[in-house]
Amino acid sequence: MATPSDEMTNKLTWRRFEDGNNQWDSFTDKIFIADTSYKCPTYVHKTPPCQGSCPSGEDIRGWLAIVRGQEKPVEGMEMGEYAFRRSTDANPFPSMMGRVCPAPCQDGCNRNEVEDFVGINSVEQWIGDNALENGYKFEAGPSTGKKVAVIGGGPAGLAAAYQLRRKGHGVTIFESQPELGGMMRYGIPNYRIPRDKLAGEIQRILDMGEVEVKCGVRVGQDVKVEELEKDFDAILWAVGCWTGRGLPVEGWDETPNCVSGVAFLKAFNEDRMKVTARKVVCVGGGDTSIDVVSVARRLGCIPGHEGTEHPEKVILDDSVSHEVDESAKQHAEVTLTSLFPKNNMTAAEHEVNDALQEGVTILDEVMPIEIVRDENGRATGLKLAKCTMDGGRPVPVEGTEQVVEADLIVAAIGQGGDLTGLEDFDNGRGLIDSDSFYQVPGREKHFVAGDIIRPHLLTTAIGQAAIAADTIDEYLNQQEHKKRPKVDVHHFDLEKKLKEAGLEPEHFDPNAGDQRGTAFANYAVHNYEDRSFAEIIPADELFLGHFEYTPRVKRKEEVPTADEVLGHFKERVIGLTTEQAVEESKRCMSCGLCFECDNCVIFCPQDAVYRVPKNEATTGRYVATDYARCIGCHICSDVCPTGYIKMGLGE
Repeated sequence: MATPSDEMTNKLTWRRFEDGNNQWDSFTDKIFIADTSYKCPTYVHKTPPCQGSCPSGEDIRGWLAIVRGQEKPVEGMEMGEYAFRRSTDANPFPSMMGRVCPAPCQDGCNRNEVEDFVGINSVEQWIGDNALENGYKFEAGPSTGKKVAVIGGGPAGLAAAYQLRRKGHGVTIFESQPELGGMMRYGIPNYRIPRDKLAGEIQRILDMGEVEVKCGVRVGQDVKVEELEKDFDAILWAVGCWTGRGLPVEGWDETPNCVSGVAFLKAFNEDRMKVTARKVVCVGGGDTSIDVVSVARRLGCIPGHEGTEHPEKVILDDSVSHEVDESAKQHAEVTLTSLFPKNNMTAAEHEVNDALQEGVTILDEVMPIEIVRDENGRATGLKLAKCTMDGGRPVPVEGTEQVVEADLIVAAIGQGGDLTGLEDFDNGRGLIDSDSFYQVPGREKHFVAGDIIRPHLLTTAIGQAAIAADTIDEYLNQQEHKKRPKVDVHHFDLEKKLKEAGLEPEHFDPNAGDQRGTAFANYAVHNYEDRSFAEIIPADELFLGHFEYTPRVKRKEEVPTADEVLGHFKERVIGLTTEQAVEESKRCMSCGLCFECDNCVIFCPQDAVYRVPKNEATTGRYVATDYARCIGCHICSDVCPTGYIKMGLGE
């Protein structure tokens, strides 16, 4: 897990690695017993854990290296654009994801073993915002004449459309809502996702051309599946999950002022719900529940607000909108309940802390057991009990019951799909089945991605969309599906980098005679092994002693207090400046790939490790070894901070 934020407020006086790992007992012993070794160094590329933890599979190490200035852009391209190109190879929404992704990459970051993770999200936000400011565009591939129907214009559908256009296929997006964006637009509040930034990142995809959009069209009702099968070469289902699960207590469905978190946030994001109830209780513990309670605190209430303007009427009927006197608003009492302790809630730690600062009451380790109603059948409270977990299920603790008063109860405990009109695709759980290539089993032409497979993160849906686009491309080209790698991410490709730098290996002629002993032949990439498709490099393969304590460059946050929160809809996260983004990127340890620190060159006692001549060097080919000099002492491997040098040659 990432380092707790309160642990990082003071400079550390200790290191997470074992004392002594940052210095050698005796270089003499290392050198003079070296002649017993038969191994020499080779350069082994592995996937860093940040990328291995990213459901989108972004080349995080790569774009951090670009921002820090270590990997140079192609001629004529600015650093910001080059980083944008590398980032969006996997994910076309850097501005959005830099703001709202819960960042499993940061939990996986090896820098946590030194002091604190690299602020990957903050640098990604800078890349995205800088791209919008400079008007960077996407490029489509040469047209293939093939047409793909994408059902759903949310993160999965839009990401798939982007990847398919890069491959040259035409796309038509069918979206049931009035606007594109899916949960990025209708499920996340505007103070977390600025609508101008969202519009810019969506428009950039539409500007690729051959992307037709049909909003307000529901496939299965307005358009038949059979029509799509006739008119399109392939169909991708990315319909998302728009129904919220109710609480597993008696009478939930019959109680008018009990609603789902999905419906609550949709009504707010459509600008229809402008006031909430006086006392709101939300059951959850994840990011959606945090959004619900934060929105409720910002909206406030108007005591005595009755009739057609009850919040639940606006939430449950999309034809109803509030008309309120903003000056009459007061703070709402908002409570969030969770089965788990605060430090184990699935919501991001900083989101939980922000909610507390905004005046939300959090009751943890409790479960709902009963809805308390009045004579009209409306909820007036929610009975809770302390709970313990048994096999993943909550068990109430007898004698700990309490009632929390409520005028509106919101369930944010999960989502499901609405496959009305598409019953043939329903797997019985309101979802669509998928194989490992994101095809719908037994359905030719049909593919699937996103929450409708299993509700998860936005970045998960985007990652699935990229793989589904690969599968669709293979299907359209009548190719067999390639086996996906064990570590299935967007890898750094040394051969591609060499070609970009004009250093592509020469053509190999198998009929050119005896070509044994290829140490200096230019048709091969020497002493390099790519294991990134199979291995993620752990912290214990790095030389952590190389890295000094360097505090994270944090984004500023404008989180309102409980007194200031009413009507506060300004963006909370203030992005990094260019200088700050560069500084934070320099904290990346480049796990599994050389970042040109020169340790191996400096410490090699035989001068066997040397810098590649500048006119032959590029990322991943900064140093090489003269094996006529190497004695196998493995000092270069020991002092390599990134774990890129392995004593493997000769095995």
